[in-house]
Amino acid sequence: MPRFSVIIPVYNKEKQLSKTIESVIKQRFEDFELIVVNDGATDTSEAIIKSFTDPRIHYIKQKNQGVSVARNTGIQSANADYIALLDADDIWKEDYLEKIDALIDGYPKQHVFAAVCTIESRGKMYKPTYSIANLSPDKSYVVSYYTSSYINTILTSSSTVVHKDVFETIGHYNPTMRSGEDTDLWIRLGLAYTVVFLNTSLATYRFEATSLSNSPKQVKKALDLDCYEKHIASNKGLKKFLDLNRYSLALFAKIVGNKKDYLKYKKGIDLKNLNKKQRFLIGAPSFVLNVLVWLKVVLEKNGLQLSAYK
Repeated sequence: MPRFSVIIPVYNKEKQLSKTIESVIKQRFEDFELIVVNDGATDTSEAIIKSFTDPRIHYIKQKNQGVSVARNTGIQSANADYIALLDADDIWKEDYLEKIDALIDGYPKQHVFAAVCTIESRGKMYKPTYSIANLSPDKSYVVSYYTSSYINTILTSSSTVVHKDVFETIGHYNPTMRSGEDTDLWIRLGLAYTVVFLNTSLATYRFEATSLSNSPKQVKKALDLDCYEKHIASNKGLKKFLDLNRYSLALFAKIVGNKKDYLKYKKGIDLKNLNKKQRFLIGAPSFVLNVLVWLKVVLEKNGLQLSAYK
C-alpha cells in the first residue's frame, strides 16, 4: 500500500496539465500513487494523461459532474492512508511529499497537514501572509484553521494532505456546490481538527486572472455561510472567519452589480470583525471599487500587491 494517494481532478486543463503531472512524478519521495480523474474534459487533457507511462498513475474517466464529484471519485478510489490534493493547473516542488511525510512522522496524533502555497499571477510570484503570530521560516505549527486564515487560507486544494479518516468524520466534498466547495470542506474540517502547518513554500498556485465583466453575477448552489453559525459559540475565531468570507462575497457582488447578494452577505457581517479598510470598502460606491480593481491589476503587473486583509 502506498504512503500517499495523490488526487488530481481534470477538466479542460490542457495548457497546464503536463507540468502538473510532471511535478508529481518527479517527487523525491516515491511511495505514492497518482489518481487522475478526467471529469469529462473536451480538450486534449486525456491524451496528455495517457502520454505518461509511470505505473503509479491510475486513470479514471467519468462524465462531467463537477470538481467536487471528481475529487470524491479519486478519494474513494484511493489505496493510501494519506490523501494529497492537487489541482490540475498547480505544481509541487520536488520535496513536497518528502516534507509532508516528515510532518506526519513528527506529529503522529494529527490528521491534517499543509504547507505554504505560493501564488503565481501575471508572471510574478507572491508568498501569502497568514494570521499566525511570530511565524518563522521552515518551522511547523499546530494551529486552528479559522484564526490562522483571516488574511489567506492556510489550506488550499494543492497544498493540503489529510488522513483518509478525516473524510469519514466530516464527510466528502459537497457534490451540489458549484462554488466555494473547498471553503465548505475546510470549515467542516476546522470544526473537528487542528492543522499542522509548515511555513515553507512547497506548492505553486498558478492564477489566471479573468475579467470581472465576464464573471457571473450570481453563482447557483454556492457556499451558504449561515449554516455554520450554530458552531460559533464552541469554535474560537469562526465568526470572524465567516464574516471575512461574507465581506469578500459582498464586495464581489457589488462590483458585478448583484445588489441582492451584496445586501444578503453584508447583513450577516458584524462590522467589528472588519478592519478600517474593509469597513470603508464594503460601504463604497461600486464605481470606486471598480477603480480600485483596475489599480490593483496595474500594481500587480509591476510586482506590487494591494490587500484589505492586513
